[in-house]
Amino acid sequence: MKNIETNVFQNILRILLGVFMILAAIGHFTFQRDAFQAQVPNWIPISKDAVVLLSGIVEITLGLAMIFWTKQKVRVGIALAIFYVLIFPGNIAQYLNHTDAFGLDTDRARLIRLFFQPVLILAALWSTGALTYLFNKKK
Repeated sequence: MKNIETNVFQNILRILLGVFMILAAIGHFTFQRDAFQAQVPNWIPISKDAVVLLSGIVEITLGLAMIFWTKQKVRVGIALAIFYVLIFPGNIAQYLNHTDAFGLDTDRARLIRLFFQPVLILAALWSTGALTYLFNKKK
């Protein structure tokens, strides 16, 4: 997979997403653990705590990769976008179950949050050059 040249703004966003993922992972293991458990859909067949811990491991890995694994940034961006898609059911479950977490204590706030997930997906793809790679691959 070819690495795509990215500009300063893309690199800044890529690093910010990486930092965001690392901070979220820390929250998974510590002070936000209960809030993350509140987002795990009830239909997941393993314990909510296990899901939170495992997703925290994935988040810290992706966060570090976004910052430091620049030679594979297209792959990392695609992986992060896929991760954002995979965790989206948790956001939907929080809305449908009317679960208060992360300061989202109204259905309106939880609904608005749902519209930010596509923004994160696009940010992961754009900041790493993966969006350019995917569009050029089709040509």
